[in-house]
Amino acid sequence: MLPGSSKVAKTGAVVDSDNSPRKYSRSEHNISRSQMSENALKVLYRLKKSGYEAYLVGGCVRDLLLGLEPKDFDVVTDASPEQVRKVFRNCRLIGRRFRLAHVHFGREIIEVATFRGADNGEQGDHRVHEDGRLLRDNIFGTIEDDVWRRDFTVNALYYNIRDFSVLDYTGGMQDHTAGVLRLIGEPTVRYKEDPVRMLRAVRFSVKLGFKLEASCEKALFESAHTLQGIPAARLYDEALKLFLSGKALQTFEMLRHYGLFAILFPQTEQCLAQEKNDFPRMFVAKALENSDKRIAEGKSVTPYFFLSAFLWESVQILAKQKIAQGEDDIIAYQNAANMVLSQQVKSLTIPKRVTQSMREVWLLQLRFHRRVGVKPFKLLSLPRFRAAYDFLLLRAQTGDVDIELAEWWTRFQAVGEVEQKKMTRPPRKYKKNRKKRDVTKQDSAVNSQNE
Repeated sequence: MLPGSSKVAKTGAVVDSDNSPRKYSRSEHNISRSQMSENALKVLYRLKKSGYEAYLVGGCVRDLLLGLEPKDFDVVTDASPEQVRKVFRNCRLIGRRFRLAHVHFGREIIEVATFRGADNGEQGDHRVHEDGRLLRDNIFGTIEDDVWRRDFTVNALYYNIRDFSVLDYTGGMQDHTAGVLRLIGEPTVRYKEDPVRMLRAVRFSVKLGFKLEASCEKALFESAHTLQGIPAARLYDEALKLFLSGKALQTFEMLRHYGLFAILFPQTEQCLAQEKNDFPRMFVAKALENSDKRIAEGKSVTPYFFLSAFLWESVQILAKQKIAQGEDDIIAYQNAANMVLSQQVKSLTIPKRVTQSMREVWLLQLRFHRRVGVKPFKLLSLPRFRAAYDFLLLRAQTGDVDIELAEWWTRFQAVGEVEQKKMTRPPRKYKKNRKKRDVTKQDSAVNSQNE
């Protein structure tokens, strides 16, 4: 075991042994200040100049070690939030569960957190729900305390601006090299404290290509049900991180494997579980595959599109039942959409602005069948047409609608106005030709009578 590294229990979890870290000097790691945000460096240096400790920590250190560009830079310090605010005029304090300082540099925000501490009953505010979840966590401590409050070993590496070293209290560098995602502490307890850690475990495993340590994986299966206790509104933000990562399809498969997807989207899972119907699985997989492709190409992906795909089969099943009972098709789909979304918000809340877009995409599917007169032109001018058209293509690719319909709309957009008018003309009705009167025969018959 490396000097200062932590013990690994029989379960594979990291447990606190002593408080001396393994220090990796600048020559022992690949992190360079040239890779960092200039504003993050300003924050680090100003805190240092003001007499405080200051470190980069978490995902930014992890990603820099992997040669990736961090999405954001988080700073941790021994300065209290109020002290940080005194150092930076461009600072705002946020948060209830744990107070944070946001230092603003135009559009970039550098988040500064005070070292979190253990509950010693002397300071701060530490509240725990009866099921073990942490409700409030305003307890400050030292860096030695802070490290044991973090989730995974690879996220508990501290970059020290004083000498450019990396401090490792948990064996995170070893796990980083081995490609292992390991929880700090007893996995079952850590998941119970904050069940969202299970979603983070899946997200990081997929994003980094790291293998879940055995005890962390075992506890995932056993603890999945605890995710039901998390507020539905919080889970929406986590869902966006999961499915807008650029590896949505792989994430989807992993969430299903551990029983987590069924808690986030129970209606979708119910459709996916039907062995006789493979369409829902194909449809969702194709939607996520397309989203991943768009992200890889640097294109934007809207949350309402993949959410519409998740719940489409549930809407269709319910709408068809209502149509069979005599409801008009549009009314049936409107009612079905409302009912499905009402059920969904019980497990994962979707903002109204997003559900409105989802409804539009769903209901426009009915209007694609109306291809005569001015209706196609009106449909083409709607704000949600493009998203609804992409949704139609997805349905055609997976057998949910006739491919001819999708091809017609593809051609309709490509041709000029003259051809568009031809395509939207109503079919001509041909009247049966009446038999022409044989004038010659009739005239001869009349003549013979006259004779």
